[in-house]
Amino acid sequence: MIEAWKKYDFTDCLVDNNVGRANQINASEIKKEGRFPVVDQGQDFIAGYSDEENKLIKNGLPYVIFGDHTRCFKFVDFPFIVGADGTKVLSPNTKLFDPKYFYYQLLSFDIPSRGYNRHYKLLKEKILQKPELPEQRKIAYVLSTVQKAIEQQDKLIRHTTELKKALMQKLFTEGTKGEKQKLTEIGLVPESWEVKPLIEAVEFIDYGVSQAIPKTPPKNGVKIVSTADINRAGDLLYEKIRTIEVPKRTAEKLELKDGDLLFNWRNSAELIGKSTIYHKQSEPHIFASFILRINCGEKKSHNYFMKYLMNHYREEGVFIKLSRRAVNQANYNRNEISVLPIPLPPYKEQIAIAQIITKIENKVNHHKSKKQTLTDLFNVLLHDLMTGGRRVHDIEFEALTKAYKIKEQPLSIAAEK
Repeated sequence: MIEAWKKYDFTDCLVDNNVGRANQINASEIKKEGRFPVVDQGQDFIAGYSDEENKLIKNGLPYVIFGDHTRCFKFVDFPFIVGADGTKVLSPNTKLFDPKYFYYQLLSFDIPSRGYNRHYKLLKEKILQKPELPEQRKIAYVLSTVQKAIEQQDKLIRHTTELKKALMQKLFTEGTKGEKQKLTEIGLVPESWEVKPLIEAVEFIDYGVSQAIPKTPPKNGVKIVSTADINRAGDLLYEKIRTIEVPKRTAEKLELKDGDLLFNWRNSAELIGKSTIYHKQSEPHIFASFILRINCGEKKSHNYFMKYLMNHYREEGVFIKLSRRAVNQANYNRNEISVLPIPLPPYKEQIAIAQIITKIENKVNHHKSKKQTLTDLFNVLLHDLMTGGRRVHDIEFEALTKAYKIKEQPLSIAAEK
């Protein structure tokens, strides 16, 4: 800590505001569209919209929002309507604190989770450090610049993800050649494409081992891929994979090979079809019972084409539509999996489609990686600047922004098309 900085109890840093019940809106009243944004305690910055102008908060800006249940902080400098449940609207004393600096100071606090209980009591116990106002503004400027760069990456991730989704819809219904379409049981596909049962579209299908995964890793265990290790984007989260002890014969039979397609075929309706590609690791991996290992074969079907197709099916709800069960029980049995209808273009076109989607997927992953790098930088700066471990005049800001390419232009969606 910097001894020259004065210290204030949290409650002494606030001034009263006129925000009250008259400005609140219940969650059930929030709409997807409307004239005025609604800010509540949720993770999303904007919870939705409302047309109730009489509830609008437009005086006394900016405010800092604290989620009493969620521990979220938000800096709001535009007219808004406040969500009712657990949303605390705070007004800093501007004689003591620059509002943006005040927000970052609160953001730096470690407030332990008490579940869905209230946390404002814990916040009120905090002590705030007060540099002189000019230094506060400089600190806020540095942190705000990095935070805006993170927000820019968020926008790029959303845009490229939307582009990928639209691209997949187009490619899996129209193909790459602009040919006429035909109507099949799975919808429109190009005329030259075949529709085959999954079992005929691939070389073979294997089913994983049905055995509980222990919380404590066994000494002589083998890594086992489960449904939890595949995320919704189709990435295999290798670092989270647990271990299990199975007979040597089972481990050898189920050992994954480089390029194997892994397909989630049970568990819950919304997860059916979640698929990924396994890449060879330094130690052997096998797979659990809710995972299918699909070997696509030599020039029969392309593994990445199949991965993207399966994830597209899941996103579009195709597996639920094809299931004869209730929506919340869309599990498939083995026979139903084998006869899943698969649209198959010629092998060269499968490769072309896979390459197009992989290119845009790589862009998504690039922006995710850059966002993580900037987030790590922000967290280090937030801690150092708020504790006085680093003074703002010690930061070579121009070199920092250049090194992290913070002022990057947004992606042009039109150009990508």
